[in-house]
Amino acid sequence: MEGRVLIVAGSDSGGGAGLQADVKTVTALGGYAATAVTALTSQNTVGVQAIHDVPAAFVTSQMESIADDIGADCIKTGMLHTREIIDAVVDFYESRASHIPLVVDPVMFAKDGTELLQQDTSQTLKARLILRAALLTPNVPEAIALTGLPITSFDEMEHVATMLLTLGPKAVLLKGGHLEGNVVRDILVTEQDIEFFDSPRIETRHTHGTGCTLASAVAVGIAQGLTVRDATVRAREYLRKAIETAPGFGAGHGPLNHAHTVVLDPESETQRPRRAARRE
Repeated sequence: MEGRVLIVAGSDSGGGAGLQADVKTVTALGGYAATAVTALTSQNTVGVQAIHDVPAAFVTSQMESIADDIGADCIKTGMLHTREIIDAVVDFYESRASHIPLVVDPVMFAKDGTELLQQDTSQTLKARLILRAALLTPNVPEAIALTGLPITSFDEMEHVATMLLTLGPKAVLLKGGHLEGNVVRDILVTEQDIEFFDSPRIETRHTHGTGCTLASAVAVGIAQGLTVRDATVRAREYLRKAIETAPGFGAGHGPLNHAHTVVLDPESETQRPRRAARRE
């Protein structure tokens, strides 16, 4: 294993998104995942039935426990849900982990539209957490919510990605899967450059957890020493294969195949990991 990622996010009882997707992704790409649980959700492929927040002080305790022993090479945040939890994460980061790259996935909505960030907390997210990020990874609805700007085209998507950079992160990866069309475009913006990543759309309903998966795949790449750009390229390749080989579970938006990098070793008849190609 190479690259320790501390994941601060909510649990998905269905296993397709949230902490479960994050841990699977980091493990499948050869890294080590530690976690701080921010919320418990009752959810499946059809929707979110209930949310139970973890007390902010206990979120802090989990993060400090990891920092005191295992350590981290990258921190990735997902569902934070409340202002108190955002404050707890930022206070920990400022006092204990400001030297560690931070990937912020501003999880605001579930696949069924359920709000996963309370309405009165988006300003706290922008004012305290996003500005500290090495990378911000919103999807189109989240980018619209963060900026108040429309996104109906690639040109508008590029404009909003650039505007998100003014919130303070060192880089923004705006994920374009929610836009209609045969091509899915993701945009990576830094102060020095802007790059477009286009892929043919895969027509499938099995896309639960794609945002969590991509952000965690980039985070483990950063933890392993890749540049943000190279980590993004590898993460997109990993995500595409995970969608293409999805197991087909559930009646709604089904989970991905996070384990596609694991292959059967015919000599030992056991499962062994196949390291994803590392880009230097």
